[in-house]
Amino acid sequence: MSYIKPAELVTRMVDAGAYKMQLSVRDTLIRAFMGAALLTIAAAFAVTVSTNTGQPLLGAVLFPVGFVILYLFGFDLLTGVFTLGPLAVLAKRPGATVGAMFRNWGLVFLGNFGGAFMVAILMAIYFTYGFSTEPSAVGLAISEIGHGRTVGYADHGAAGMLTLFIRGVLCNWMVSTGVVLSMVSDNVVAKILAMWLPVMLFFYMGFEHSIVNMFLFPSGLLLGADFTIMDYLIWNEIPTVFGNLVGGLLFVGLPLYITHGRPTARRVRAHKRGDTAVSTSDADRLDPVAQPAAATTREAERTPEPVSVG
Repeated sequence: MSYIKPAELVTRMVDAGAYKMQLSVRDTLIRAFMGAALLTIAAAFAVTVSTNTGQPLLGAVLFPVGFVILYLFGFDLLTGVFTLGPLAVLAKRPGATVGAMFRNWGLVFLGNFGGAFMVAILMAIYFTYGFSTEPSAVGLAISEIGHGRTVGYADHGAAGMLTLFIRGVLCNWMVSTGVVLSMVSDNVVAKILAMWLPVMLFFYMGFEHSIVNMFLFPSGLLLGADFTIMDYLIWNEIPTVFGNLVGGLLFVGLPLYITHGRPTARRVRAHKRGDTAVSTSDADRLDPVAQPAAATTREAERTPEPVSVG
């Protein structure tokens, strides 16, 4: 199986972030809509498995199927562009401006919400025979998730809000790790395995994912759950979005970019008069993993090409 070393991986991340900012409104919305739809169908599947088997771990093990499919198709999630876009801005890629980044984030948010809400409606119809009966056991489980993860946080006040935000941070630490690992190999099997592991972890731990929540909470409301739209927005979605942004950028994107995209050499004391400390270029030359990093600066003005990542 092919393995992409970290310095080259960072170049791919920057390329992907810049490329996404160049997409048309149509393409951005379609990719975001379909990405959220596939992910949230997998969320419904995972809740179904957990409810019917009584084994939450089994649901978590199977949930990443949606994440894998959407990224193999090159679709987008807000959690992914939160991590990739800022790196392209930092690298000063052509067209990668702060304005373009916010435009991309806004369009992906709208597309993700549309796809997730469509699945919420379809699943609500499925769980109630077209709203003609009470929700099935799975529908009731989804309703309880919506109640527990809105009103449940509100019952704890500021401590609940802090917990919600931290769960959003932890979520996108794992999800964005999956996004980045989708680029760590050109082998499809290796890509799938690399994506699967961190996404399984986030789902089982009950971290807060803004796109999954765009399905779970509207579904809960459609199925008669005991919380309001404002409960959903204030006590879940909005803090989760900010937590996802911090988690993906602070714990995935920036650490990789700083240490592999722009490494600095260790300063050493000269042993003889006239000797100089080891330079960054010397360190890159000596470190086989860091060698491709020098190409990042040289390629900064290159127009990025599409890469095989959502």
